[in-house]
Amino acid sequence: SSWRHQDRHRPQPPHAMAPQREGFKDGRGDDIRKMNIVAAKAVATAVRTSLGPRGMDKMIQDGKGGVIITNDGATILKQMSVNHPTAKMLVELSKSQDIEAGDGTTSVVVLAGALLTAAEKLLEKGLHPQKITQGFLSAAEKSEEILTEMSKPVDLEDRESLVQSAVTSLSSKVVAQNSEMLAPLAVDAVLRLVTDKAKQDNVDLSDIKVASKLGGTMDDCELIDGLVMTQRVVKTAGGPGRVQNAKIGLIQFCLSPPKTDMENNITVKDYTAMDRILREERLIIAKMIKQIAATGCNVLLIQKSILRDAVTDLSLDFCAKAKILVVRDVERDEIDFVSRMLGCEPVTVLESFTKEKLGSAELVTEQNLGSGLGSIIRFTGLKQNLQYPGVSILVRGSNRMVLEETERSIHDALCVVRSLVKRRAMIPGGGAPEMELCVKLGAWARTLQGDESIVVREYAQAFEVIPFTLAENAGLNPINIVTKLRADHTNGEKHFGINVRKGTVTNMLEENVVQPLLVSVSAVKMATETVRMILKIDDMVYTRN
Repeated sequence: SSWRHQDRHRPQPPHAMAPQREGFKDGRGDDIRKMNIVAAKAVATAVRTSLGPRGMDKMIQDGKGGVIITNDGATILKQMSVNHPTAKMLVELSKSQDIEAGDGTTSVVVLAGALLTAAEKLLEKGLHPQKITQGFLSAAEKSEEILTEMSKPVDLEDRESLVQSAVTSLSSKVVAQNSEMLAPLAVDAVLRLVTDKAKQDNVDLSDIKVASKLGGTMDDCELIDGLVMTQRVVKTAGGPGRVQNAKIGLIQFCLSPPKTDMENNITVKDYTAMDRILREERLIIAKMIKQIAATGCNVLLIQKSILRDAVTDLSLDFCAKAKILVVRDVERDEIDFVSRMLGCEPVTVLESFTKEKLGSAELVTEQNLGSGLGSIIRFTGLKQNLQYPGVSILVRGSNRMVLEETERSIHDALCVVRSLVKRRAMIPGGGAPEMELCVKLGAWARTLQGDESIVVREYAQAFEVIPFTLAENAGLNPINIVTKLRADHTNGEKHFGINVRKGTVTNMLEENVVQPLLVSVSAVKMATETVRMILKIDDMVYTRN
């Protein structure tokens, strides 16, 4: 018995302890892959509840105590503190989708998480990561064909279709109840920039100024054919607040006495020396204003200065006497946009300030928004200055959180309309394209041979996560809804999706729930590429510095 007792505690060879898994096995590489997949799936799980029109909102608090309430995937992930390098890849994925399509930032991360789950199952079956990535790539190419097949073309003359697409994008936002009012603003703003509806295939959204001003309600949001600035007209010296046939100058130097390069102190011993200093300052500023006024400039925009005061009381007094309307504290990052909109050229030194560098506008006026709400400056009649007329959207909100969320929502709606300009086709929403991909790719997988068939089948199943999550977030029974939706799509009803308002499956085109083809195609491509990249990583190397 003692012999048996000793034998029981003797170390066993590895093959005797656990059966060796058949297929591909790469000790450390497997562990790294699993760790990466877990980290990336954690990010996808975090934003999953925010998907769809009934998705939950996230409250984000920064280190300074500022609070953001949003359900925009890109914003949530941008604010989230993520340390794991693979998790950061999903944050970058959301950012890429935001730049490319502007919408679908939550969907793309949720889809990437589902594809990683599928890849995990395939790895457990013993498939090599290269075979999985190759199968995913061919399935993504097939997905684009299926999505293009189910899309319907859109004409930029059909404003109603564009508005419906923008409304669908806004329906999942905090400002969903105002989508009927905000969507036409976004559509009209983008269409103003489309000069050739037949040939133009892109729109530069930097030509649209979205200016936000606290106060008022969301119903006060408006589209302005011209430029809106939220700065105030300086009236301390009694200058004008309204100028017709304006000649506009934009300067990046200060209207104040020059300072030496080094820190210095001037000791004044008597009143005559003090008078001489003040007289010199007065002469210098008077000469500057005289030179500016001589060009015919009657509206002067001054860039914000961080070194010293951009203007002094003396220079403002001279400007008021010369009937020049002064707007100061123009932000550095606004300079490029303002100069393009107004047709003026930024001037860095007084010597190069000439009338050729002035812009023009029919009317520049300051509009008071009410007591304690400040004012805005409107520049109208700018079309003759530009090849592409710029346009502004004034966003109003009762508090800072609503204002910021409205601005983000309008950006998403603008991006959706731009997506339709880039690729003029739209598809039904409500999980219809994802379920169509699931059914069609599943059928295609049955025609393939060997490992590729298994990979494509798992890839197809991953797409069920979108309709499943939409139903779950809407408080419906996800299993019943997804089963019914799959049955409809198998029977050829490719436009059927989840109607969260009625709690059932209906034709999305009849319900006017549509989205741009580019959003879905971009989401599938980018999610697949990110997952392929994660699967190809088999080790992590840390450097000292």
